[in-house]
Amino acid sequence: MDKQGYIYIITNRYNSTLYIGVTSNLIKRIWEHKNKVVDGFSKKYNLDKLVYYEDCGNIESAISREKFLKGKKRDFKNSLIESINKDWIDLYNEIQVS
Repeated sequence: MDKQGYIYIITNRYNSTLYIGVTSNLIKRIWEHKNKVVDGFSKKYNLDKLVYYEDCGNIESAISREKFLKGKKRDFKNSLIESINKDWIDLYNEIQVS
């Protein structure tokens, strides 16, 4: 059985920096970002607001989608976020009840 896979985009309170990640457990991973559990880019730039995510079905598809999105320009990523989240609100509470 394949592992579930998600891609997600987080940002800071100013929406000035984006981070695209992949995970098999979206709720746990975003909680880790919010609680600064892991050192790295998201902790350094205070990225803890979930503004976009996709269920990619499996981890392999999620990794491919992540690579695709990381190669896109900021305008493309902004449009993608705004296609489901025009106000750039934190979607973390939404995924906790899904």
